[in-house]
Amino acid sequence: MTSLVDRALAALRLEHDALVALQPLTDAQLAAPSGASEWTVAAALSHLGSGAEIGRRAIAAAAGEQVGAESNEEIWARWDGSSPAEQSAAFVEHDAAYLATAATQDASLIVDLGFLPEPVPFVVPVAMRLNEVANHSWDVRVGLDPSAEVLPSSAEVLVELFEGPLAFLLGFAAKPDQVAAPVRLAVPGGGVVIDGGVSVVTSLTDATAELSGPAGVTVRLLSGRLQPGDEVSGNVTNDELRRVFPGY
Repeated sequence: MTSLVDRALAALRLEHDALVALQPLTDAQLAAPSGASEWTVAAALSHLGSGAEIGRRAIAAAAGEQVGAESNEEIWARWDGSSPAEQSAAFVEHDAAYLATAATQDASLIVDLGFLPEPVPFVVPVAMRLNEVANHSWDVRVGLDPSAEVLPSSAEVLVELFEGPLAFLLGFAAKPDQVAAPVRLAVPGGGVVIDGGVSVVTSLTDATAELSGPAGVTVRLLSGRLQPGDEVSGNVTNDELRRVFPGY
């Protein structure tokens, strides 16, 4: 069976291809509001591009490559100082470079991301990158097409990643105290359990509620992108879920 790392990288390649297929974007498209509050489409692409550049350096350094001494703050400032068209083009370049570097690594690689308490297995930065890209790719695409959804290829893998190597993110981002009673929420691809904490599972029995929709709705739920029109039934409401998952 293909490893979870390989499947996450394959999903990242599909995300890259989907965004590249939009190029070239017009000035009006780049200036359009994205799905991320207060970000334009260009700003979302800039965030993805700078993240690719910084993430590639961490992986390359772990593999023994000499990387530049530019700080993260300097990288962000350089991206912020670029024009929208430059940000869009640079995203394509740096995201491709990230994928090329990540594809050559062994799953046993240990990576120091700099902001976690200790270095982590390679699957963790790849999983974090997929979570970031899946959501901000949706931000870009929904800014251009209101009917856009998180890619199902990413959604399928992310449910497994949130059950495993990304579970720790739920402890930082979720607010389980926003519901009065335990919730066992059936979602596309698995379930979300809210009971003093929050956990994602790929199989759920005895559901007390259901979130209906395409596979991508599960990813949007976890990242604070649930929309008022997304259908929720059972012992939790759409509003309550949006309070549990306020986003990041």
